[in-house]
Parts: sequence; structure tokens; C-alpha cells
Amino acid sequence: MTRILAVVPARGGSKGLPGKNVRPLMGLPLIAHSLALARSCPEVTRAVVSTDSEEIAAVARAHGGDVPFMRPAALAQADTPMWPVLQHALTEVERLEGKPYDLLLLLDPTSPTRLPEDVAAAV
Repeated sequence: MTRILAVVPARGGSKGLPGKNVRPLMGLPLIAHSLALARSCPEVTRAVVSTDSEEIAAVARAHGGDVPFMRPAALAQADTPMWPVLQHALTEVERLEGKPYDLLLLLDPTSPTRLPEDVAAAV
């Protein structure tokens, strides 16, 4: 079975729209839409939230999110590329579980209209 790790990256220091990841959209915090998508995709073995914000972590957990680590400040800057954030999440989860993943899936909270079939097609 292919092991797929989905990462929901949610930095706390948004400059364009402060607090965007926890702001409501259609009755739910923005991040909750990506968490619900991950739960509805049978391809996803595990989904984790990568954040530097205790507020985002608390909101994610309240909506069923898995936040097994906090993202280091060095990976939470406005100009931080996404790839190192994903690498960090993968490394941390594999370290915690003691086994590797085969695929890595990015579920950006700022794309809340994705459907499970979009994930299936990507996989």
C-alpha cells in the first residue's frame, strides 16, 4: 500500500490578510476545509498541519487536525519557500512514526474548493 502524507501548511504571520487561516469561510475556519478534504480522501494515509502559530494549531485541533510538531520560526517567514516546509514536515512525521512515506501531498489552506476527485487525480 502506498503511504501518502498530506501536509496542510498554515503560517501565522500572514501580511496580506492577517489571521486568514482561522478566518471563517462558509461557516468554518479556512484551514478546516483542507482538513475535511484530507479526511474524505482514502488515498491519504495521514494528514498533518505544519504551523508556527499556537492559535492555528488550536483551531486545527478543534476541527480534527493533527499537529504533531510546531514549525520552526526559520521556516515561517514571509519569503520561506514551500519545499523546505514540506521537507521539514515529512522528516518530522517519519521520525515520529519510524517509517517512511512514499508520496507527499500539499493541501494549501488557501485553496478551499478542491474536491476529493482532484486529490485522486493528483495522486
